Amino acid sequence: MKALILAGGMGTRLQPYTFFVPKPMLPLADKPLLEHLISWLKKNDVKDIVLSVSYLRRMIEDYFQDGSEFGVRITYARSQSPQGISGQILSAKQFLSSTFYLLYGDSTFDFDLDQILRIHKRKKAILTMGLMHYSEKLRYGIIERQEKTGKVVAWREKPEISGLINIGCYVAEPKIFNYIPVGKMYGFDDVVRNMIKSGETVQSYVFKGKDFLDIGDEQSYRRVYDLYLEKLGKIL
Repeated sequence: MKALILAGGMGTRLQPYTFFVPKPMLPLADKPLLEHLISWLKKNDVKDIVLSVSYLRRMIEDYFQDGSEFGVRITYARSQSPQGISGQILSAKQFLSSTFYLLYGDSTFDFDLDQILRIHKRKKAILTMGLMHYSEKLRYGIIERQEKTGKVVAWREKPEISGLINIGCYVAEPKIFNYIPVGKMYGFDDVVRNMIKSGETVQSYVFKGKDFLDIGDEQSYRRVYDLYLEKLGKIL
């Protein structure tokens, strides 16, 4: 099993932090985010890793090199310019000829990968999406009204919404490359919709607990950074 990590995005929502440092290389306590992710893969016996890189890629390549210092083997799929999630996946096509893990390079995980792979194989899926339960209380009250008359019929004060979210951890088959157009920006959500429309099996697996942290913007980065700093303090 190989793992493809998407590490080529510009991290625009984290500027100015990412003006000179690619998002996967932002520090989390004592090491870059991407090193945490690679260590977790190694713990799950995944030691053959493809990094899809583009923006400030030299910083990533100089740090990890061939991966031997970290106990893994790293291959680089390079793009001259950021191409979105689908483009990053397509850039690695030549390195992936069998079932592989697909991970976003701006998240950290702490669960076992065995179950999602087992489900993927059993269901003979082209793609299996890792999901988690998520809930959030809205900051504002929601007012319901009749569209025709404008009459207010309900007032829900700061309701809680909940559902299953995509955490950026997948198992995929090389057939996925057939659904990604060459040379154009194309959303990965559109790729998945096209696979479903074509009758492909897109499976899901719900991970339990809260062992998923997303570094999407400055607020989430600060929160995750503080959590890792707290962990490091306990170790020391």
